[in-house]
Amino acid sequence: MNTAPQPDPKDRPARLTVGVVGAGRVGPALAASLQLAGHRPVAVSGVSDASRRRAAALLPDVPLMTPAEVLGRAELVLLTVPDDALPGLVAGLAETGAVRPGQLLVHTSGRYGARVLDPALRAGALPLALHPAMTFTGTPVDVQRLAGCSFGVTAPEELRLAAEALVIEMGGEPEWIAEDKRPLYHAALALGSNHLITLVAQSMELLRTAGVAAPDRMLGPLLGASLDNALRSGDAALTGPVARGDAGTVAAHIVQLRAHAPQAVAGYLAMARATADRALDHGLLKAELAEDLLGVLADGATGASGAPGPGDTGPSGDTGKGTSTGTDKGSGTDARPGTDEDPGPEGPEGTDGGAR
Repeated sequence: MNTAPQPDPKDRPARLTVGVVGAGRVGPALAASLQLAGHRPVAVSGVSDASRRRAAALLPDVPLMTPAEVLGRAELVLLTVPDDALPGLVAGLAETGAVRPGQLLVHTSGRYGARVLDPALRAGALPLALHPAMTFTGTPVDVQRLAGCSFGVTAPEELRLAAEALVIEMGGEPEWIAEDKRPLYHAALALGSNHLITLVAQSMELLRTAGVAAPDRMLGPLLGASLDNALRSGDAALTGPVARGDAGTVAAHIVQLRAHAPQAVAGYLAMARATADRALDHGLLKAELAEDLLGVLADGATGASGAPGPGDTGPSGDTGKGTSTGTDKGSGTDARPGTDEDPGPEGPEGTDGGAR
């Protein structure tokens, strides 16, 4: 349910013609959502075959055009291209006279605020940065997911109400982000969303290697509980061998990863060190256990570690260090998905967000 305060009707944008420059995973979904709110998509640009298929699926009967032609037809233009392409695109459109005075120009990059649209602003456009904190699939399900989705909003103060109104019309929840905080905001989403996908994918690969036939079914309840615990309790939800200081178990993990998935060792060590630091800071990891644990992690980084400790029973990873006899159900694990045409919370398209 949308709980954001509703803008006064006089602050709501009029029914607008909508154009999309960059028919990746994000642009067509936002345009389709705006269409449901009463706006009218009139033009879309896309380069790849995949982009054209997405546009046809989400925006049927909307013609494909060049970016300049899109701007020529639309009052509200969504610039949904990769972050690195956005400044050049805006400058090029402004230099060629494609930007019209009074035109609403909206980009969906998490990294940039409204300032990246300054060339268009000088040409008379109205600049808005509306970044959906959502990961996109490029299918109609994305439109449904926008309901209740947070958007990072940055705009000139005089356009703030109009920007927030557009987000609310798409079913989203506007969250104001200061211009200078956009990169930090986007880094946070990428850390939480994009890296989560990498961790979960690695975990599923390792479980398959260990003989688990349906790793998704095994991980689903565990990860769901971990995410819920983390969102509710933050660092207090930390658990598992690192937070307990079970250095022998961690050493056994490193041995097994080096043997079966050496590409996962660096990520395991980095996350274990970060977890240890947070567990220490919050009093979850006892200082007397931390020294051995951090030593194991340091040795693991150089490849010097790996021999199971005296209490270990061998390659199974069970150790005599600590008293836990099973897995800890509180343990946890992290647009932009992407093609080549949109920024997302989590990769070139979408985050990403995770998040885009």
